Amino acid sequence: MSLNKSMHPRNRYKDKPPDFAYLASKYPDFEQHVHTNLAGRAMLNFKEPEAVRALTCTLLKEDFGLTIDIPLERLIPTVPLRLNYIHWVEDLIGGQGEPRRGIDIGTGASCIYPLLGASMNGWHYLATEVDDICFDYATRNVEQNNLSDLIKVVKVPQKTLLMDALKEESAIVYDFCMCNPPFFANQLEAKGVNSRNSRRPPPSSVNTGGVTEIMAEGGELEFVKRIIHDSLQLKTRLRWYSCMLGKKCSLAPLKEELRKQGVPKVTHTEFCQGRTMRWALAWSFYDDVTVPSPPSKKRKLEKSRKPLTFMLLQPTVKELQSQASSIGCPSNPRPVETITAWLEKTLSDLKVLYKRVPCGRKEQSLFLTVVENTWIHGRQRRRDQGRHLRELPRAPPSGTSTTPSSVTAQHHSSTHISDSSHSESHTPTAAQGPGSVPQSGTNRANSQGASGQEVQSQEEETSCVPVKNSGTEEDVMESSPTSITPNTTLPQTALPTTTQKQEAITTPEEVPTKTQEEEVNATGQEVQHFLFKCLVNVKAEEQDVAVEIHWVEGQNKDLMNQLCTYLKNTLFRVVAKPLGT
Repeated sequence: MSLNKSMHPRNRYKDKPPDFAYLASKYPDFEQHVHTNLAGRAMLNFKEPEAVRALTCTLLKEDFGLTIDIPLERLIPTVPLRLNYIHWVEDLIGGQGEPRRGIDIGTGASCIYPLLGASMNGWHYLATEVDDICFDYATRNVEQNNLSDLIKVVKVPQKTLLMDALKEESAIVYDFCMCNPPFFANQLEAKGVNSRNSRRPPPSSVNTGGVTEIMAEGGELEFVKRIIHDSLQLKTRLRWYSCMLGKKCSLAPLKEELRKQGVPKVTHTEFCQGRTMRWALAWSFYDDVTVPSPPSKKRKLEKSRKPLTFMLLQPTVKELQSQASSIGCPSNPRPVETITAWLEKTLSDLKVLYKRVPCGRKEQSLFLTVVENTWIHGRQRRRDQGRHLRELPRAPPSGTSTTPSSVTAQHHSSTHISDSSHSESHTPTAAQGPGSVPQSGTNRANSQGASGQEVQSQEEETSCVPVKNSGTEEDVMESSPTSITPNTTLPQTALPTTTQKQEAITTPEEVPTKTQEEEVNATGQEVQHFLFKCLVNVKAEEQDVAVEIHWVEGQNKDLMNQLCTYLKNTLFRVVAKPLGT
């Protein structure tokens, strides 16, 4: 039986659903409808009217000492949902055990609201009914439970609501009225045609209600409006008027109707039972009544979510300790410090911003601010980057010539800068402009401004002239407006070797600078744009180490799950394949 943690706090089934196996062992009439599934759980088929009726009668007998009979061709109520309504009425009138008087409009064959209210709280009820079969069953159910002194069932004409029912009770002031109105306007709507969202799953239980119980002219909206108009004439004859609604879309127009009529006290709530939702509306003309607060838009409080956790066992921790010196850890680090250092190294490689925060003695905590997803498809990105580098433009075959070594130098220099900066971009950067070569003396100093420029696109064709060994200087011919400045002279030596080119590339002036996010983090200012923030706790548990990742805020919690998996796999990968092997 699917129940919901958002049921009324006093609902006895909120934290203790019915035990079908126990009930089947105690009540033979219920046992015949219970079957055991493959997992060994006792189950009930809610599509069978007989099974639903057996459950309702059994629960009323077991938990409330009530014995009732319900015909299959009339509405069979569910006990947990009806209890929600009873408890909400208790909240409205401000008491459970005090003698109160209420009206149940359309009590049904089960007469369940009066029976529950009278047996639980000793309330007096006036129960009205228009259907002959329902009236007979309701009267019989009241009599066989010896509650005739508290419940009066009256037969009223069709379309009678409050006005006609209270003509003979002119001197009594009732504390409340309850109503479970017909939800549907016609047969098609009752079958879900044009009224049920096609994306919603079909109902999980059968509908056994009679015509007068489930259908009315105009549906529940017009039915409740008639009760509102009756209340405008009766006003203080009842302290609280209330109705249960089957559609959320009916709530707003009914509240608007009450506002137009100037009703001073209005509130609403929602009833939860598994996948079944109901809404209730209440209003009063009394100034001294206490109005319960309606449920907030965030109906359910944020659950205390468990952190993402993975455990590093003692052998894994020892192996990471043995390799800790390779990442700059001091000798003989503690297990928690070791794991924290490895995590910090991985986070640095991922360009994830982090800082240590105060924590307990036997743990370390890191506060992470993730501004970019750098751990997903990393291998694919590197593969695409390498493919792009292999497709760099070549010198034209005719016209001016280009030595193969210069083209290779461009490719190696681009690759070196891309790897050293760990850039995720597919546009590599070169230490010097295309077609340029290192220079000596003042010419080399002047040419350093070309370092860090972007490699030209395929539309820009670059050419160079061969270097003569005669010791004279030759001008470099340019074939693109963005090439090297004309009259730039070449050194009087041959083209540099690969080692010389790498040394020129890795000059201090050309070391990649910090990213913008790292600069902001270094200043202590908060990063404005981020994917998510989380807290990583590393703590010792006997000989093992546990890593917990707690969500703080952000856009997508799936990204935190991915990062957690990446960190765990990285640590295990270090153990499986030590650094340097």
